[in-house]
Amino acid sequence: MALFKRLFRIGSAEANSLVDKFENPIKMTEEGIRDLKTNLSNALTAMAEVKALAIRSKNDANTASEKAAEYEKKAVLLLKRAEKGEIEVAEADRLASECLVQKEALTEAAEANKKDQLKFEGHVNKLDGNIDDLKSNIKKYENELKTLKARAKVSTATKNINKELANVDASSTVSMLERMKEKVAQEEALAESYADIAAESTSIDAEIDKALSSGTAETKASESLTALKAKMGLN
Repeated sequence: MALFKRLFRIGSAEANSLVDKFENPIKMTEEGIRDLKTNLSNALTAMAEVKALAIRSKNDANTASEKAAEYEKKAVLLLKRAEKGEIEVAEADRLASECLVQKEALTEAAEANKKDQLKFEGHVNKLDGNIDDLKSNIKKYENELKTLKARAKVSTATKNINKELANVDASSTVSMLERMKEKVAQEEALAESYADIAAESTSIDAEIDKALSSGTAETKASESLTALKAKMGLN
């Protein structure tokens, strides 16, 4: 008894483990449908066999009834022939009695076969009802399986999306964005700094070039003026 209790506890634990792991309901449903189809095949075979018994009983009953009627006819013929003097009365009575015995036995056999026929036909009707129920359940479960497969696809996709979303670390994402903002701000400041330096360098070079170009022009103008005055004989 203790062993059975222990096995029961182990079985219960395993069953709970299977429930916790949530076995694939689609596979379980498909297996259930396969079992139902096996039961349906067995029921069809059984119904065919019982139908065969009912048909056999019906045929045997008909055969027995026909033979019983034939023996009765033979008994009548024997008595008629004895009445005509063709057969001795004692012999005709003996043979007619044998015919009636055979008729009685065949009549009883016919009745028994008819009872068997009714019994088998009753079993056929019950099996036929069970088969209709099995077919209806199989069809219903197959339709439910289609719906279950569709729901499973949706739930799996939703689960995967939610899983991906759940795996996203919000704090690390915010931290990464802050670092990106800081880096962009640093790059923008550095670019502005280089722009200022470039502007300052350009301004100094422009001033130098301007100073040099303006001195040269004045010198050339003074020299040209002196040369013109000398040419004109002016002091």
